[in-house]
Amino acid sequence: MKYTYSLQTPSEDFCPITAQVQGAVAESGVTEGVCLVYCPHTTAGITINENADPDVVRDLLLAYDAAFPDRPAFRHIEGNSAAHAKASAIGSSVMIPIQHGRLALGTWQGVYFCEFDGPRTRTFWVTVLAGGEEMA
Repeated sequence: MKYTYSLQTPSEDFCPITAQVQGAVAESGVTEGVCLVYCPHTTAGITINENADPDVVRDLLLAYDAAFPDRPAFRHIEGNSAAHAKASAIGSSVMIPIQHGRLALGTWQGVYFCEFDGPRTRTFWVTVLAGGEEMA
């Protein structure tokens, strides 16, 4: 089952989407399987990281800014090459096991939509696939 979600993003941030993803799993009725979360944009991505301390997201944004600064040598006419580099480093999807009808995330983990070229109205897709006990 495929679910489509929209969100308004700030200029650059990791937006928590765990609740929407878990909602898709619950609505699907799948108790054992996998969940694919996918971002169809080239200047945004999807990741799993700590959701307990907001300083982790702040530190990650600082790290990505340091690793992928905007450079005068970039030639992309839209001027957002650094955002493309950050999104490529993060990746466009994550796959999460489903166990007992819940996302099998670690204690401190959350799912994030990573915006690097906002503010924008963005979309992400959640696909829930049923599987046997061997997937757990």
